[in-house]
Amino acid sequence: MERQASETTPNQSEALAPVKSEARIVTLDIMRGLAVLGILAVNVVSFGLPFMVYSNADLSPFPVTGANAVARWSVDVFFHQKFITLFSMLFGASIFLVGGDRDDEARGRLLRRRLFWLAVIALIHGLAFWYGDVLLLYAWSGLFVMLMRSMPAGVLIGVGLGVTLFLGAMQAGLAWLMVAGPPEVVEAMKQGQPQDTLEAVQAAIAAYRSGWAGAMGQNLMSWAFLQGASLTMFVFSTVALMMTGLGLFKAGFLSGRAPTWVYLAVLAVGAAVLALLGVLEWTEIMAPKGAHPTRGLAEVVASFPIFVTLAYVSLIVLVARKGPSWLAPLRPVGQMAFTNYLSQTLIMTTVFYMPWGPRLFGQVDYVGMWGLVAAVWALQLIWSPLWLARFSMGPLEWVWRCLTYGRVVPIRKEA
Repeated sequence: MERQASETTPNQSEALAPVKSEARIVTLDIMRGLAVLGILAVNVVSFGLPFMVYSNADLSPFPVTGANAVARWSVDVFFHQKFITLFSMLFGASIFLVGGDRDDEARGRLLRRRLFWLAVIALIHGLAFWYGDVLLLYAWSGLFVMLMRSMPAGVLIGVGLGVTLFLGAMQAGLAWLMVAGPPEVVEAMKQGQPQDTLEAVQAAIAAYRSGWAGAMGQNLMSWAFLQGASLTMFVFSTVALMMTGLGLFKAGFLSGRAPTWVYLAVLAVGAAVLALLGVLEWTEIMAPKGAHPTRGLAEVVASFPIFVTLAYVSLIVLVARKGPSWLAPLRPVGQMAFTNYLSQTLIMTTVFYMPWGPRLFGQVDYVGMWGLVAAVWALQLIWSPLWLARFSMGPLEWVWRCLTYGRVVPIRKEA
């Protein structure tokens, strides 16, 4: 989602010049492309169903059996929280790539302007289109991470990863208590949760399908709740992930400069966690609604997506080291990640609830959602290289950059 810059610290005139394509880091573009595509597999549920269903899958209007069970299981195991974790880590690396060290005042001003305009775009995205916007959280979190961009890699990784694991442990503990804790504790925790019902889900679906005013009313309520939580609570986990990503970039892990054995070890750990999660989640999905055959263990393992995300990163690096590969099509998607992320919103809101679309909100089950995701993936894998064959950046990257620099920058590639 962010542009790349070389690792050397430029002087002031260089800091204000558009980044050349040869200065990009290939592995980061590939990771960013995979992240923006992977996020859609999770977000599609919040495009096509009420927010309460996204938060509590038991409220789904569709039976989770047969192909629907497989579709939901695949998202829960391979995608949920894994790619937003990767997205956040890459954003942390971009804080340094754009802003450089803290003693570089010119690039620091550029970074602050960049974050300001990101927040403006995020407000338009969230209020006018889709409540699930993550860009406002990133702009807010970036204000804190930009103060840390000169810290050593070891400190960034130690603090960032330590906080991430601590918050994961807290989430795991609460999830376990909700299922396997003392009866009085379980009951008290249930009383403290929103008491949404299937009737409320159907009412929300009817409001979304009633027209633009009803859909935007529901979107505004969900936006206020989610963004309030993001700016006051999720910011801690997001800053920690950005710190981790910044530290891993400085240490050379994200750009592929770590020893091979490190990537193999991380890949092995992540694969073990992924396999365990797959078995546990399938056991949970196959159980009757309200039953918890794993006694909370599935939720505990799912609370540590960082291990799977780092395994994905390791696999990308190991494959990319072999040279041109099947990962190559992801690179242009990553170079246009900002455009692709926002265009996903435009496509999905058109399909589900915008007045100019078919308004299929609440009518598409999990299998159908996977079909929509695959279609958007194919579209973005095709259109990204076609666009970049003639232009140096995506259209919305260009808009963002013009706003950041305060002038029109070239977008067409030189002959």
